[in-house]
Amino acid sequence: MYEHALIIGKFYPPHLGHHAMVRYAAGLARRVTVVVMSSAFESIPLVERVSWMTESHAKDLSVTVTGIVCDAPIDHTSRAVWAAQVACMKAAVDQVTDVPVDAVVSSESYGDELSRWFDATHVPFDPDRAFFPVSGTSCRHDLAASWDLLDAPARAGSTTRIVVLGAESTGTTTISVGLTQHFRARGGVWARTGLVEEFGRQDTLDKLDNARRTRPVADVNDIVWTGEDFGRIARTQQAHEDDAARTGSPILICDTDAFATTVWERRYLGPGSAHAEQELVDRHAVYLLTDHVDVPFVQDGIRDGESIRADMTGWFVDALTRSGRSWVMLTGSADDRIALAVRVAEQELRRRTTFTDPLGVP
Repeated sequence: MYEHALIIGKFYPPHLGHHAMVRYAAGLARRVTVVVMSSAFESIPLVERVSWMTESHAKDLSVTVTGIVCDAPIDHTSRAVWAAQVACMKAAVDQVTDVPVDAVVSSESYGDELSRWFDATHVPFDPDRAFFPVSGTSCRHDLAASWDLLDAPARAGSTTRIVVLGAESTGTTTISVGLTQHFRARGGVWARTGLVEEFGRQDTLDKLDNARRTRPVADVNDIVWTGEDFGRIARTQQAHEDDAARTGSPILICDTDAFATTVWERRYLGPGSAHAEQELVDRHAVYLLTDHVDVPFVQDGIRDGESIRADMTGWFVDALTRSGRSWVMLTGSADDRIALAVRVAEQELRRRTTFTDPLGVP
């Protein structure tokens, strides 16, 4: 058994073949170090790749994942370039252990040379991709076709998230359902496109049911909200969204999100209450804001904000703008709004699934 196996890669993005290689190395050595190497050219940040790999191998107790940015060119014929690359690799390894590397596990043709730089044995793993016919290049070329070759952390991190939000009775659910149906109609992996519903609405119904157990005529005006309620709603909404991203398609539609909950907290408890904000874990998303103008207010039994819909729209605009989030206002008829929502979602999906070439690849 080896003492310390090293795996070097870009993991751009990490796929099932990568994970199989890491676990294979874990069976060969007492310690495994995985070094994620990125460059300024690449469109998935290093911190995300390290995070995904770390979560994927959290149960592989002998495995440590680290990373380093290296903008040295790639040229397997140049000793100077090899020296520059290996200097970064060794610096990354030194950050986590001082145990010498005695095995380099790789699927690449340059594995023999890389192992010589570490004075280690090269252990090839599936170099012909016979067991795992997938590569980072194929994933970048067509992410949707490779979607099920990514594991849950990489899928969640790679998902394009579209959030629909707005004041009461402005059509957020109509837009969300329309977007979801649009993508599900593609079939294949797209049929799994998730729709994350508004948890706050269900929570309101639950509170109303509880109030009516002691006072049967209670209505929505009898509900008492606390800051802790909004913190819990934001936390639960976020958990539902993250769970859906792990199992769905490359795009996820959200009928509100934890960020929107911060505005609802302001609506009920005033600008001084910020429990929902404290729960925020930012996930990149594009926000579609449904304007209240020319949309009739429809009472569904729990709505109570007809008189402040204009204020709510303004609060959403202000919060989205101040936080630097990307947002698009939806106006006009329901058909106009859905059409624009689809265009924005398709545009964002193209952007999120287009990868820059890695360093050294023309």
